[in-house]
Amino acid sequence: MITLKLEPKHGEWLRQYFGDIIPGYYMNKEHWNPLYLESEISDEMVKDMLDDSCNLVFGSLSKKVQKEILED
Repeated sequence: MITLKLEPKHGEWLRQYFGDIIPGYYMNKEHWNPLYLESEISDEMVKDMLDDSCNLVFGSLSKKVQKEILED
């Protein structure tokens, strides 16, 4: 299982469409979505969701922290 941050409406749609994506249990259920890796979800879709999640998390960081990450 992996937990990804998704746009709320996108996460809601995915949870309705895929039974292997559920609301976050210990996280904010609106934004965080655990998904079972051994599921009907294609590897390509998981990779796309990983990219989206990384971009959302990165975008939520302060500009200073973003700059520090990009400089490393």
